Formats: sequence, C-alpha cells, structure tokens
Amino acid sequence: MMLFSCMCDVLQYLRCCAVFVSVPLKSISVEVRVQDHVASVSSTLQYVNEEQRPLEALFVFPLPADAAVCHFSAKIGEQEIVAELQDKETARDQYDDAVSSGQQAFMLEESAESPDVFKLSVGCLLPGQNAAVTIIYITELAVQADQSLRFCLPAVLNPRYTPAGSDAGIVSEISSVCGAVPYSLTLSVHVSSPKPISKLESNCTLDPLVFLRSDHTQATVNLSPGHMFDRDVELFLYYQDTHQPSAVVEAGVATAPSGSLMKDPVVMISLYPEFPEEMMSSLKNQGEFVFVMDRSGSMDCMMHRGIGAQKCIESAKDTLLLLLKSLPMGCYFNIYGFGSRFESFFTKSVEYNQDKMDQALKKVKEMRADMGGTEILQPLAHIYSQPCIPEHPRQLFIFTDGEVENTKEVLDLVKSHAHSHRCFSFGIGEGASTALITGLAREGSGHAQFITGSERMQPKVMESLRFALHPAVSNISVDWTLPERVTAETVSPPIDVLFQGQRTLIYAQLKGKSSGGSEGSVTVKYSLKDQQVTNQLHFCIKPTEETGLVIHQLAARTLIHSLEQKERSCDGDFEGIRNSIVELSVQAGVSSVHTAFIGINKDTKQTVKGPLQQRRVPTCGLQVSSVQIQDLIEGGYMVAPECIQEMSYHLAPRSQNWFERLIFRHHKPTAPEQKIGFMTKVQNFFSRDVKTATVQCGETNSQSQNYVGEMPVLSSPDPAAPELQQDLLLPLVSLQKTSGCWELDAALAAVFGKTKDELTNQKPAQVDGSVWATLLALIWLYGWRKGQQVEWQFVAQKAAAWIASQKVGDLSQCVCLGNVLFGCEVTKDTLGI
Repeated sequence: MMLFSCMCDVLQYLRCCAVFVSVPLKSISVEVRVQDHVASVSSTLQYVNEEQRPLEALFVFPLPADAAVCHFSAKIGEQEIVAELQDKETARDQYDDAVSSGQQAFMLEESAESPDVFKLSVGCLLPGQNAAVTIIYITELAVQADQSLRFCLPAVLNPRYTPAGSDAGIVSEISSVCGAVPYSLTLSVHVSSPKPISKLESNCTLDPLVFLRSDHTQATVNLSPGHMFDRDVELFLYYQDTHQPSAVVEAGVATAPSGSLMKDPVVMISLYPEFPEEMMSSLKNQGEFVFVMDRSGSMDCMMHRGIGAQKCIESAKDTLLLLLKSLPMGCYFNIYGFGSRFESFFTKSVEYNQDKMDQALKKVKEMRADMGGTEILQPLAHIYSQPCIPEHPRQLFIFTDGEVENTKEVLDLVKSHAHSHRCFSFGIGEGASTALITGLAREGSGHAQFITGSERMQPKVMESLRFALHPAVSNISVDWTLPERVTAETVSPPIDVLFQGQRTLIYAQLKGKSSGGSEGSVTVKYSLKDQQVTNQLHFCIKPTEETGLVIHQLAARTLIHSLEQKERSCDGDFEGIRNSIVELSVQAGVSSVHTAFIGINKDTKQTVKGPLQQRRVPTCGLQVSSVQIQDLIEGGYMVAPECIQEMSYHLAPRSQNWFERLIFRHHKPTAPEQKIGFMTKVQNFFSRDVKTATVQCGETNSQSQNYVGEMPVLSSPDPAAPELQQDLLLPLVSLQKTSGCWELDAALAAVFGKTKDELTNQKPAQVDGSVWATLLALIWLYGWRKGQQVEWQFVAQKAAAWIASQKVGDLSQCVCLGNVLFGCEVTKDTLGI
C-alpha cells in the first residue's frame, strides 16, 4: 500500500495547490441505439457560462477510431444551429472570424495525428448562457471471443507521448485530471435485433435490463448514476443465436450526384468464415515470434483499482511467461522492450530451445517500466530491417497502453511491411488508443485485443496466439453474382486476413439498375493448407428502408480511411486525393482529417474587448495531467523536495515528459545520472522565491472541494473485482520444459500441495519420473483448472505430444492413479493421450 499512500499524498498536494477555475461543461447525456451489430450514438453536452465575461470552451476528447461522425449541432434557448461539413482550413477561418466579431460559433474537428481524438470548440458563450451541443456517430460493434458484441464509450483520454521534433497538433491539447471531473454522465442504451437478446453485461454498474417485447428482440438499459469517468464504459451484448452471415442493402440519396457513393445503393456483407475442423486441429510449428513490450513509465500503473490488482508491467511479464511456454518446438523468437529507447533480449531471433528460453525468462523477471516515454516507431523500424528467416513467417505481438501521438506514422510503417510481417496488438489499461491498437492489427493483418479493468490479460493473448498458430489463409478473393446490368464496386480494402469465427465486413456500391432479377450473391474463396475453401452468401438486392443512411456513412468512412492512407503513402497527386476526401466527406456528411463541422449563430453578436477567455474542459486521465502541472508552475507554488522525489519515482514518465517539455523544452534523457540532474533542476525550479501560500504534501485545503482536480482515493476497491486468491497455474507452467515435459521434483509437488515423496510413492514402477510428472500436470490442469483452459491449451498440447513420444505402457492405469492422488475424474481421452 506504500505506492498508493505516496501517490495520494502527491495527488492531494496537486488538488490543494493548483489554480482551479470554473469549467463550463456541466453534463454529458448519451443515447445509444444498437441495431444488430451497428450502434448509433448521440451525445449531448450541456454548457453553462457561470462567469461574468464571454468564454471559449475547448474540449479534446476520445471517440472510437473507426466511428463515423455524422452530425453536429448546437441549441441555444429555442434556436438550433446545425453545423455543416467544410474544408477544415475554411471552417477554422470562419470560426475565428465569427468568434472575433462576437458571434457564437461551434466547431468539431478530427485530430490529424490520431483519428480517435476530436476537438470541440464552443466560441463566445455569453455570461449566464446555456448551450447544448449534440454529436452523433455510428460504429460497428466488434465480435469477442465469447461471441458477444463489444460497445465501448471512451471516457478516459490519457496524454499522448510525443517524440522529440514532432508536431503534436490537437493531441498536445489533451487536458486530463487524475480523478473526478466536474461534469456528470448519463447513458441509456436501446437494443433491437432480429435475434433474441440473451443478456447485456458491463464493466460498470447498470440498472436492470428491461425487455420491451415478449420475444426479447428489443431491450433497454441505463448506466447507474455516479460514473466517475475512471474507466471507459464497456457493454457486452449477447444474442441467443450465434452470429450468421448477413447482407443489408440500403437505398441511396436521390438528390446526390449521379455515380457517387451516396447516389447508388450500398450493400454491407457480414461474413463469419468457418474453416474445416480437420485443418484447424493441427497447429504449425514454424514461425518467428517477436514480442514487443511497452516498458514506458505508464506501464507501472495498476490494471484496475480493485483488490489484488497487478501493475500493467507485472501482468505483461506473467503473460510473456505463458507465451514462451506455449511456443512450439522448432520456431524462433525474440523479445523487445521499448520506451524512449529500445532493447532486445537477443541480437537476432533465436531458435526455441531450453537454454534460450531459460535466458529469456531470467530477463523477463528483471523487466521494469523504466524506459521513459512511448516511442514505438523506432523498435518497429529496427525489427522490419532485420532479415526474415526462410520458412518461418514473422509474427509480432505488441503490448502497449497505446499512448503515442504519431499514430498514423506508425500505422503506415506497419502497412508497408504487412506482406512479410503479421501484427497482433494488445491495448493495456483504460484509455488505450483505439486508433493505434486496432490500426496495428488491421494494417498488420492480425487481431486486436483490449484488456481493461479486472480482466485477465492471459486469456485474450492466448486467443491471439491460437490465431497465429493456425494455418494462414491465402489467395483470398471476392466475387459477385448480380442481376444483369448491376455491378458491384467494393468500397472496403481488399481482404488480406480471415480468422475462424471472426466477422469480416465488406461494403460495396451497387451500380446500375436491374431489369428483373432481385437476388445476388457474394462468394469468398481462399486457400487453407493447399485446400480451396468457399463461403457463399445469397441476398436480396432490394433496399431496406430501416437503416436511413447508416450503411452509406459507414462505407464512406471506410473509403475515407483508405484515401487518407493512400494520400500519406503516395508520391504523386496529393491535392487530387485530398480533394476526393473533402468531396466524399461533405457529400456523405462524415468527418475526415481534412474537414470539420462548423456552425455559426449569426443572430447574436456582442463586441468582445481583448482576446476571448479560454476554458479547457478536462477528460479523466489515469495520471497527473500536464494541465495540473502547468497550473502549479504558472501559479508559482512551491513543492516540497521530498514530494518531487516521490513524483519522480511513482508518476509515469509520460507525466514527467510533459513536465519536462513544459519547463525545459527538451527531450527526456535516458542515462540514470541525467535523470538525477533533471530532478535537481525541477527541485531548483520549485525552490525559487514564490508565493507564501505553500502547502506541504498531505495537508488539506477545504477550499479545494468541488473543483477540477479533486481526486478520489486511488486504493478504493472495485466492487466488481474478484477476490484475491493465489493462482497456481503460472507456477505450474513456469516449471514446464520446452519439450513439453515436467520433472518430478519438490517444486512441482509444492504446486500440487503435496510432497515429492507423496508423488513418488504413487508412481508405477515401470513409468519414468518425467512421464509421471507430466501426466500428473495434465490431470491437475484438466481436473482443477478446466475453466482456464484457453490459457494452458498449448502447454497441454505440448505435454500430450511429449508423452505420446515416450512409448509408455498402461497409460489408463497411470491416469487412474493420478485421479486418486488429486481427487479427480479425468479420462485418458480427455487428456489427448
């Protein structure tokens, strides 16, 4: 508890000492409407200017990376102002002109650096005035391993690390606090589906689910009051029937330009590939596995606030242990750690054997979150520069909290090497960038996972390893069969990866008019282990009238993403591509990096003397924010040296990097002696002659209540967190050899709660000690850890294969004896031997 105690002292200091101002944002109300696997989200932000002068409110906030923002409006009194999409530079000029002339203006723009960050500007809010700003976006819901659909409302936006020399843009304006924010959240969800709804779960407290129809095809639920913005709001929706392939055709807009995406019907195809079982049961033993681990200071944070929470870096180390033990014989591997610099365990990938694994495990135990900021570009560039090993496809497993600024630059690099490198990504903790995590997997033909709250990292990582070990799908093609005079132009990027049970979406523009036929089909063909596999879906091309323009706008967003990537990678017609993006964005009413929503209230005008006072609305972050630190610096308050030392040790270096940029404007040094020098400079800075109202760490200032920056106690338990209990799975796995066997020794016996003599006395005389130990490990796993099978499945497969190679006599008798020893009822067939 020492960490929490020190952190609370620091946070209490910041709460008491910082310069606080009133924030005009008072509440956020969110309505979510889910139709099958697509969600439409309407967020209304209530602003009130309680000051005596006009204000400009700036709010930088997160949205899902693949969301299509399609509406922005403001209501002042009874007057509603619906914003229009325009070229971003034009919109900014209009906004500045309007605000400087005393008109009310509203602008919403997407960050050029990361598509999951937006900036909302509310200009010239008059004293005492109320304004309600509404943002609507649509997004596809991701399918999870348990077949649930995941909806995430981002509530946490941590500061993004900006490498030296980079232009941070909107990302640099992120304003966050380490606790309570001065506005509230309400959330209501309405679900409608042709399939019955089974249940709806969340990482946050919900009111009871209410079914609106007797067949359970419609339901509603609300978020319970009191959400603290300390986590993203995740909803997991379960339907009674498993997901089936489907197609929805949506009519176009009659007034849209002829031949445009918005004019013609658009079809959305949802496919769930099913691979032949005999092919999926065999796992390949070839491959090069490169594990890339974020070791920036922010990885030293806790996974959640509940009892038994691990630090992110500790959970990642446990996961690395499980991964290393699960790799197949005959493969190659390496491990990289990165922060402001990077390092690898080996100079190049090494063959998987006992000696190299022992070396790696020793280094894993020594890993710390001590490498500064989050600069992922350099290690990736280094990995891509290394020659690949023939017959061993390279697969990257990237673990990060995702707090980088140069997201698009990273994704472009990954895409340029996707032909030879597959990328699986894992977003760790609250506020991980969806743009980075999903983008790494999308551009790297892999799979993305998010680990938040009290979720265990290991099950999700092992699911991705399963994908990586299955035979790769190749030669993917998509063919359309449509009525005469009707053609399909695929809007989605070419499909380059398919996973068992995972949804694949295809958007296509249907051109031409049918003279009679009303049915079409789409056929996806691919090769799997030299066998041709075909999945086909028939659908009616008659447009539905129930979706509005949702499918068109999702298709437009998909095409805009492709054009934006093409613009960054091409050497030619930048202007032509940019114009195409702006044209499509404006026609579809969907935001892009080159457009912005702009709305101006031309009916009100008030002369503003001097520059308009700005107020930045903070989001919740899980670290001390740059704004709080800057308030301390600009306010001239003094921090006790011992508090600085605590901050230097406990606060994530992403905060220190912000600290450093604000004070010294240079890049973070990496050598230990340079770090000491930096902290000396900070102490010297805070030791100047300053205001006399000095508050020592731990003191209480009653006037700080109910203002921005008030911090909850970090160690408060999460009511949803499971009780702390000793996990014996990892100790058992750590004892397995690379060949798949265990040794009969005291360490193994201790895991089972036995002595070595107890194990040895039950061993059949003709059975080797390692065979008996390995058989007991399998019986224990199936008998006592069946619920965690996804985590140890590959460990067990290696063990079963090793036993099968040992020519053991009567295995059935051995299994019976093992069952007696552990009180289990496991069969020989269950063990796979």
